[in-house]
Amino acid sequence: MILKKMSVDNIVSKDFHTVAIIQARMTSSRLPGKVLADICGKPSLQHMLERVSRAEKVNSIVVATTVNTTDDPIVELCDQLGYKVFRGDELDVLGRFLQAAEAESAEAVVRLTADCPMIDPIIIDKVILKYSSGRFDYVSNCNERTYPDGLDVEIFSIDALLEANQKATSIFCREHVTPYIRGIHTQFETGNFLIGHVRFLTDLSHIRWTIDTIDDLERVRGLIKRLPDNYSWLDALSISTKIPNLLGPMLKSDAE
Repeated sequence: MILKKMSVDNIVSKDFHTVAIIQARMTSSRLPGKVLADICGKPSLQHMLERVSRAEKVNSIVVATTVNTTDDPIVELCDQLGYKVFRGDELDVLGRFLQAAEAESAEAVVRLTADCPMIDPIIIDKVILKYSSGRFDYVSNCNERTYPDGLDVEIFSIDALLEANQKATSIFCREHVTPYIRGIHTQFETGNFLIGHVRFLTDLSHIRWTIDTIDDLERVRGLIKRLPDNYSWLDALSISTKIPNLLGPMLKSDAE
């Protein structure tokens, strides 16, 4: 008898009510207003929303922003485009995520950040599919990074989020949502969860397609204007290898 190793693509999946929550605010410390910055005639957040909408395994999308008046333009854009918005505390992003998830009766939560307009729906589905095997509390492609920065996807159970909200008290864990669940920042509070990873076949973590600086923004603009509608991240990779400055340096992101 030949035993075949189970791949991500042939896992028997379970159904969960999966809600994608995109955290967004206008007051980024490094590049204020970046989430609505124009990219080829559309706000950056609109690019992202349209791409997340193509993920087949996402049941609902919510933009989680703050109650601050500075974030009214985010709400206005989402209202115009027909996307749901939840408004909560600016600094307690963990609490904001939980409240948004509960408002949507989420069983599983996909965490995305609004500085990633090139997020790929195929990668989102791949991460959700691995989580849907029922073997993990948390799955991501960024705990052990092999995909380009800017394609980050995390998914975790509502129970894990509830525990994190109850037990994580440090400012760092409240601002960054998943450190308690991920367990990689051991100087802060950590939980005990089953962690799964989605990896690419080679390490492309040096590529930077997130938006954190004006240079990042210009790089993403230069890349998207060369891409077809409904492009995949592999299309972007193909173009970037021909125009190396579109790959970008690897810098630390402020994650929102």
